[in-house]
Amino acid sequence: ILGNLSEVSEFRLLGFSEISHLHPLLFAVLLSLYILTLMANTVIALIINGDNTLHSPMYFFLTQLSCLDMCYLSVIIPNILENLMVGTIGISKARCAMQMFFFLFFGVAECFLLAAMSVDRYVAICCPLHYTLVMNSRVCKSLVAGTYACGTTVGLGHTIITFRLPFCGFAINHFFCEIQPLLDLLCGNTFPSEIQVIVVAVFAILCPFLLIIYSYSRIISTILQMSSAESQQKAFSTCSSHLLVVILFYGTASSMYLRPKYTYSASVDKFLSLSYSVVTPLLNPIIYSLRNEEVKRALKKKLRNIILLWK
Repeated sequence: ILGNLSEVSEFRLLGFSEISHLHPLLFAVLLSLYILTLMANTVIALIINGDNTLHSPMYFFLTQLSCLDMCYLSVIIPNILENLMVGTIGISKARCAMQMFFFLFFGVAECFLLAAMSVDRYVAICCPLHYTLVMNSRVCKSLVAGTYACGTTVGLGHTIITFRLPFCGFAINHFFCEIQPLLDLLCGNTFPSEIQVIVVAVFAILCPFLLIIYSYSRIISTILQMSSAESQQKAFSTCSSHLLVVILFYGTASSMYLRPKYTYSASVDKFLSLSYSVVTPLLNPIIYSLRNEEVKRALKKKLRNIILLWK
């Protein structure tokens, strides 16, 4: 199936065809990680919604992050599992476009949500007296709506532009409809499309990241000016979990989309995609639950209630 996309009815996802002997092991590992990630993020969301002491802006954003992680993961993992079961799989043009849109939508929304969470931490630490006034329910919901609007804009725009271009190939050397492998299938000069990817990456990755950098520079400056070591430790503990999540997500995403094309490698690309699409959503709830005393207290309380019910 070659030629223009209008003539292409199906793409082929090659997946991990180069290591077919490891497919059963990969299938078991990824399915286990998928189930574990869904369970961990669901528990975090239920704990926060079920405990009145956690009904604050920070935990409202954390619930949104858990939901985004589950959706983001569910766009990719089913395809990987199918590929590992049956080998190279076909995917229709429409399904491939939808997969790219939702991948971009959830990924970009998470970028901007992490930026919104950094703003929340900035107001909480640098302007504590005005925190409840500034970060009210309307502002929090508006910020979340803005993250979804950015995700929709980038996802729709990028998908429509990409799928209107002529394709001269159909074999995608990846396990889902990722941007870079699709660019390799374009006919003729791909430079304008590469520029488009860079522009999107700058908007979706660098813009919120610069906001995060600014927020944390102000946060660290404020923490260092605090008089007591106890106050410094308490202030830093409220933002350290978020900072770790930011480093994990942006580190892998930027290494994927902000590197020159000549450094592109299919095997490296697949590894990076697994890192930010599978590992990060699993680590997020673990980081927040292990490093957050309020979440740990709420979790222990819920476990005690469950044990009492069983007795």
